[in-house]
Amino acid sequence: MSTTVTAPEIPRTAAARLRWALADGWTVTLRDLSHWAREPGQVVAGLLFPVMIVLMFGYLFGGGMAVPGGGDYREYLMPGMYAMTMLFGIEATFTAVARDAAKGVTDRFRSLPIASSAVVLGRSVADMLNTVLGLIVMIACGLAVGWRWHEGPARAALAIGLLLLLRFAFLWVGIYLGLTLNGPEAVMAVQILVWPVGFLSSAFAWTGTMPGWLAAVAEWNPLSATMAATRDLFGNPGAGGTTWIAEHAAVMALVWPLLLITVFLPLSVRRYRRLGR
Repeated sequence: MSTTVTAPEIPRTAAARLRWALADGWTVTLRDLSHWAREPGQVVAGLLFPVMIVLMFGYLFGGGMAVPGGGDYREYLMPGMYAMTMLFGIEATFTAVARDAAKGVTDRFRSLPIASSAVVLGRSVADMLNTVLGLIVMIACGLAVGWRWHEGPARAALAIGLLLLLRFAFLWVGIYLGLTLNGPEAVMAVQILVWPVGFLSSAFAWTGTMPGWLAAVAEWNPLSATMAATRDLFGNPGAGGTTWIAEHAAVMALVWPLLLITVFLPLSVRRYRRLGR
C-alpha cells in the first residue's frame, strides 16, 4: 500500500506568507542553534579569540600607542574591538553557509515546501543571536580591563545599536561569499579579505600617527566610522577629528552599513535562487 504525501498549500495573502516565512525561518534558526549546542568548542573559541586580542594589545602593545587628546589606551581600544568583533563574524557566517552548500544541505532545503527566504532568514537570526552573546562577552572583558562608558545608558544603547547594524551588514557579505565561493575551505580567502580591512582602520592606532595617504584610507574604512561614532557615544578617547569623515562619523556609521545591506542582501537572495543552475 502506497502513501501519498500532500505538500502544504502556499499561503496566498501577504500576511499569511509573512507568518509562513517567519515560522520556517525560526525552524532553520533552531537547527543552526542545535549545531552550536552539539559543538560548543567552536562557539567558545570564537568568543574568546577577540578577548585574547584585547589582552595582547591592551597590555603588551598599549604602552607604546598614542591616544588623541590623552586618556587610557584600553578605553580607546575597546570600541575598536567591539567593531572588529562584528567584522570577524563574516568568517563564521561564511563557513556555516559554505559548509551547508557543499554538503548539499542547502539544495535539500530548496527542495522542501518551505518559504524560499527561510534558509537565509534562519541563518541571519542565528548569527545575530550569536553576535549578541559575543558582544556581551566583549563588554564584560572591557569592564574587566578598565573600560567604561561615560555618557549614560541611552547613548551606550545607541552605540550598541550601531555595532549590531554593522554586524547585520557584514552578515549579508558572509552569506553572499558562502554561497559564491567553493566550499568552507575557501575561508582562507575570506580571511585575506577580512584581516586587512580590520587592521587598516582606527581600531588599534590613531590615524593621526599614520602617513597621510594611509590615514585617509583608514578613516574611510566603514569600520573606522563605527569605531569613531561609538567612541563618541561611549565617551571614550579618540572621537572627533578635523577631516570631513571624522566630523561626520555618526552619519557614516549609518550610511556604510545601509549601503552594504543594499548591495549584498539582494545579491545573496539572487545567488541563493540561482544555486544549481
